[in-house]
Amino acid sequence: MPRTQHRETRQSHAVRAALAGNQQFQSAQQLHGRLRARGDGVGLATVYRTLQRLVEQGEVDVLRTDDGEAIYRLCSREHHHHLTCRSCRRTVEIDNSAVEAWARRIGEENGYADVEHIVELVGTCADCAAS
Repeated sequence: MPRTQHRETRQSHAVRAALAGNQQFQSAQQLHGRLRARGDGVGLATVYRTLQRLVEQGEVDVLRTDDGEAIYRLCSREHHHHLTCRSCRRTVEIDNSAVEAWARRIGEENGYADVEHIVELVGTCADCAAS
């Protein structure tokens, strides 16, 4: 099914620019607050809709915090995995070759093809562990 092309509105451009200005994951509410602080008149519902569209288009990564809140960040490449600090949300992209091999092996062992996966690694970064 072909992807629907969406017109780049002023609001969606503002959301994308705010995401580009911060490499860490952030919630829709945090993003909305940054937009308001910059004087961009983008409503919270528009932020949520724009983020969902960007996730569906593969342009934005979404993770869930321990309390279930969705947090977002612009993607840096196609398929990748993250290690996220549960305290400060600092996130690093990790080498995924072992994860990819594991997922492929599990699929093959069980007679599955075209296996997809979502892996979220959460821990405490060295700075947060030290404090």
